[in-house]
Amino acid sequence: MHFISEQRLDDSVFERQFTLGEIPGILWTPASASTPAPLILLGHPPLGLRKMYPRLVARARQAVADGFAAATIELPGSGERPRWHAAEQARADMRRAMEAGERVSDDIIDALVLPLVDKAVPEWQAALDALLSLPEIGGPVGYSGGVISIGVRLARVEPRVVAAGLFAGSFVPRTMFEEARQVTIPLHVLLQWDDAGNDRQAALDLFDAFGSKEKSLHANMGGHTGVPPFAADAAAQFFARHLK
Repeated sequence: MHFISEQRLDDSVFERQFTLGEIPGILWTPASASTPAPLILLGHPPLGLRKMYPRLVARARQAVADGFAAATIELPGSGERPRWHAAEQARADMRRAMEAGERVSDDIIDALVLPLVDKAVPEWQAALDALLSLPEIGGPVGYSGGVISIGVRLARVEPRVVAAGLFAGSFVPRTMFEEARQVTIPLHVLLQWDDAGNDRQAALDLFDAFGSKEKSLHANMGGHTGVPPFAADAAAQFFARHLK
């Protein structure tokens, strides 16, 4: 891990941009802390860190205010990382199907999501190795956000992640339902009921498939970007219970 810039966002939040090999990332930590902070990994869609930054930094500020460190990394094929032509083709196929009013096929969903999960999860684990080596960060670790299939795989294979807040709102390959049955950590799942780009029934079926004894579904009216402000409060309470 190589830090390439740092700044204080205010008196309470310290932001550092880093690279991990070819992977860009951002780390937010409390500006002053006497003990290592628990860590929340901030997941996001593959739109690029630059585009997602306003939403990510808002979530990071909330995490730091609650006593956590927060970190994110650029997903494969996104932002300034090398183009990933297979993923771009799958996204184009998805857009064509949606614009034509057709159902997005399982083959398109698999081509779009499964390679991303296979590439992204080991990178998240490598980032976690580096982040937990820093003296200002300790366990436990939570994952918050999407792509939900990335969160499912990470929750299944990474024992250092002890709780996850997942955002329903992306296509889910059928094979991920079997992986979901093997997830046992506490889960907090956010669903926007009127999200036009989300298969609501698939989101409900995925929630039902999770093997966790503690899991809660928080469904709110509104579209993809209409998440009510109080939803963040419920997520913060969830992580406070499980990471402190």
